[in-house]
Amino acid sequence: MSETEFPGVGAHPHEPHVEGLAGRLNWLRAGVLGANDGIVSVAAIVVGVAGATSSVAPILTAGIAGLVGGAISMALGEYVSVSSQSDSQKSLIAKERRELHEMPEEELAELAGIYEQRGLTSETARQVAKELTAHDALAAHLSAELNIDPDDLVSPWQAAGASALAFTVGALLPFLSILLFPAEIRVAATFAVVILALILTGSVSAWIGGARIWRATLRVVIGGALALAATFAIGSLLGTTGVV
Repeated sequence: MSETEFPGVGAHPHEPHVEGLAGRLNWLRAGVLGANDGIVSVAAIVVGVAGATSSVAPILTAGIAGLVGGAISMALGEYVSVSSQSDSQKSLIAKERRELHEMPEEELAELAGIYEQRGLTSETARQVAKELTAHDALAAHLSAELNIDPDDLVSPWQAAGASALAFTVGALLPFLSILLFPAEIRVAATFAVVILALILTGSVSAWIGGARIWRATLRVVIGGALALAATFAIGSLLGTTGVV
């Protein structure tokens, strides 16, 4: 059988034994945060402008500006954040590689000590450490000491791209809603689209992360609804008073 069919001895279907947990969580975080930010921030912008004026041109201009600026901002923020994490991982890997070269016996004893602390007998821990070191010393130490998989390091470019794409996809929902629905129902329709979208993203993120779906979804929906209500109220106030 192929390695894909049997990912590993003792592996459970829903546990991250093969796919790197760091990479999975990184993609999940970038994707979900990007989509939620896109939905809420652009919806808040277009709904706020729609509260002040029924003219399509200002709504379109504000929506495009919010979508483009938000996507770039999300990508840049994610790139900087993940770059720092990646630099830290690479620094730790280089340090571990240097220590293995300069003091192999001390590192072997350290690895054996880690497994002994985890419940193995001294003899078994020493044997396990020897066999893992013979197979791939660096990978063994990175996994046991630092919980790092050298083949699954976080990627700043992937995180930035995922964040920008997710933001854009999320932002298109309220952006198209506010433009395509008739003027008399555009705000209410956009509210409904946004709430449904937030229910979807909240449910999916909770399901992937193994959290309680209703609690995670409720947090996202309440936050989004408050943001839309606040910007619409401000826009309506400004439009009513003639400020804009």
